Amino acid sequence: MQTTIRPFLPRFTRESGALMTLSTPIILTQLATQAMGFVDTTMAGQVSPADLAAIALGTSLWIPVLLLLRGIIMALTPVVAFHRGARDFDSISVEFVQMLWLALASSVLLIGYLLSAKPILQWIGVASEIIPIASDYAYALAFGVPGIALFYTLNGFCEGMNNTKAPMIISVLGLLVNIPVNYVLIYGKFGLPEMGAVGCGWATSLVYWMMSALLYSYIKGHHHFKTILRFKDTKPRAKEIGHLVKLGLPIGMNIAVCGSIFAVIALLIARIGAENVAAAQIALNISSMTYVIPMSISFGITIRVGHALGAKDHSGAVERSQFGILVAALMSLLSVAMFLLFPEVIIRLYTTDPAISATAATLLIFTAMYQFSDALQTSANGALRGYKDTKVPMFLAIASYWGLALPIGVVLGLTDHIVPAMGEEGFWVGILTGLTVAAALMLFRLRIVIRRYSNNQDVSAA
Repeated sequence: MQTTIRPFLPRFTRESGALMTLSTPIILTQLATQAMGFVDTTMAGQVSPADLAAIALGTSLWIPVLLLLRGIIMALTPVVAFHRGARDFDSISVEFVQMLWLALASSVLLIGYLLSAKPILQWIGVASEIIPIASDYAYALAFGVPGIALFYTLNGFCEGMNNTKAPMIISVLGLLVNIPVNYVLIYGKFGLPEMGAVGCGWATSLVYWMMSALLYSYIKGHHHFKTILRFKDTKPRAKEIGHLVKLGLPIGMNIAVCGSIFAVIALLIARIGAENVAAAQIALNISSMTYVIPMSISFGITIRVGHALGAKDHSGAVERSQFGILVAALMSLLSVAMFLLFPEVIIRLYTTDPAISATAATLLIFTAMYQFSDALQTSANGALRGYKDTKVPMFLAIASYWGLALPIGVVLGLTDHIVPAMGEEGFWVGILTGLTVAAALMLFRLRIVIRRYSNNQDVSAA
């Protein structure tokens, strides 16, 4: 026992350093991508409350499909990482091409969903004055779906190859371009029509296509990557695509379930009033920005664990899983401190309306309370992806969010069954409960997977 305890600090320092070196560019990449939504929200909020509410609702429709797409394509990262660890570069090229076909098929389905935004919003019962702007915003985003799908595929390849800096640089560049393009399209500069919030959607789509083109150019010009991605056989292969679907769809469902619970909550709050949904959108947008940190660390954990397993270093995979979760948990405390110490400063970035600000400040307190649980469940999920265990975590996520968090939120927020209707705060109590349960379940599942993997059992069968 003493032998295990004594070297903990140097081992933790070494692994956490390697993990953060890998994850920091991923954090910046995801922050830049998420910041496009932040820029859309803040810039549209300066136009009118209706535009802010429309962005909130359009984003609520967009985020679940974006996360589903991201999760499906994320299957490429552990696959590439495993083949890289095994030095099997031919398989990397095959898997990449098949993921392109899968990304294309997924894009077609998601575009159809976004083009149905108007009837969806009408069915939900959203205020009639918001629907035209929100649906047009969703239509504009539909144009960018193939662009972001291509970027995620190229990014998955780079991450699996341990190169996270190139996507980071391109994402930051995309954010910088997004701001002036937003301004031009929102306010109708250079002879273009004044689009308001809808202009944000077109700007985001254009930037997604630009980012894809830049990352593809980088990969094709890279001295090593261009020898791996040879595109000799570009025909779709049912077996390989089926394998990627089997691995990626649960990841996509898992991530989409987590993200969509927030989107559905925003849509339900929209039935209360425009001010309520605006305050909720502020808290949700801030929460999504800070969630980028544990999520990106979980991507790093997936890569690190995948490399270790590809090299048949089972003990190394276990250590990387445990230390990665600890790093994510410690990092979450920074978000907690920020929410509790500087709520007014944060909210002022979005609005100066006193009623909206007061509600958003209360929601930020609840948001601070679930940061730790969110970090635990996200990082444990990242380790499970490294072990290619994705199906069971998907069901655990569905049970925690849709089976627990949402029902509690609806009962506490919109009904008087237990307490007088709490409004937005009731939904945040549900989120806190669901994330805490999800963290416990994911950690327990990881323990089972590690034990079975050590015994050479098929974890996917459980």
